[in-house]
Amino acid sequence: MFVQILLRPAAIDWRHNADVLIGKPVAIVALVLLAMVIRWVLGKLVDRLVRHAEDGVLPDRFTTAHSTRRVQRAKTMGDLLKSIIGGLLVAIFGTMILSELGLNIAPIIASAGIVGIALGFGAQSLVKDFLSGIFMIFEDQYGVGDVVDVGVASGTIEAVSLRVTRLRDQSGTVWYVPNGEILRVGNMSQNWARAVVDVSIGYGEDLARVQRVLKSVAHDIWEDDDYRDIVIEEPEVTGVEQMTPDAITVRVLIKTAPMQQWAVARELRQRIKARFDHEGIAMPFTQKVLFPAPPYAGATPPTTDPAAHDSAKAANE
Repeated sequence: MFVQILLRPAAIDWRHNADVLIGKPVAIVALVLLAMVIRWVLGKLVDRLVRHAEDGVLPDRFTTAHSTRRVQRAKTMGDLLKSIIGGLLVAIFGTMILSELGLNIAPIIASAGIVGIALGFGAQSLVKDFLSGIFMIFEDQYGVGDVVDVGVASGTIEAVSLRVTRLRDQSGTVWYVPNGEILRVGNMSQNWARAVVDVSIGYGEDLARVQRVLKSVAHDIWEDDDYRDIVIEEPEVTGVEQMTPDAITVRVLIKTAPMQQWAVARELRQRIKARFDHEGIAMPFTQKVLFPAPPYAGATPPTTDPAAHDSAKAANE
């Protein structure tokens, strides 16, 4: 019995040493391996999302440099997601490893909560800008080179960060817009665009003939080799769009590559003007009818009072 009492503390010390030398290192290694496995699995999922984002929604006929920019945006989105995943895993498993080492993690968690509350109240706009920037990049709302309308400004995107978006308008002014202030985004250069051309003709023209001529001109652009990689689909003449006292408006729609709708619209107008001149189709023009002003308009009419006439004559003399 006495020998057992003497040996019991030694057994307890041996178990404690074994737990410190073997148990805790094994647990830490297991946590590190688990974090690496989770990081690898989530990384594969992110890579799959990036490959899906790199695939365009345009037909095979459309091949331009915009696909390269789409791939770059997708890779940027993937790198951002991987960075966020890595930071979360380091924070979670780092805290678990500290707990395995015997450190009290309650103050760390409490401090993190206090810091989070302080950031939430003291830097609300900054946090809002960062969160909005993350979702904008993740959802691929716009990228460098896109022409967008963000409400407060519109122009070409020059730089996109997590906090602010920089764009330049048509007059050359550079706008810095915080991402948290952007409530809506109108992207005029994403995936595809459409050139809308309204042609005005006089009431004396044959509408059926005018539409045949417009379809012919639009079809010539569709078959033009210079526009093969710009015009995506067969142009469409929708018909009469408006009837005003001055003219009848016929609309032509052409689906184009991003940011090419303006150049295609200018070329189409030029060809329509030349074809109309060749076909003898008259464009409407405003006519003005001038009416002569009535006598003594804006002046004092002559009086028939003899006394007033004599006084005026005396004043002249």
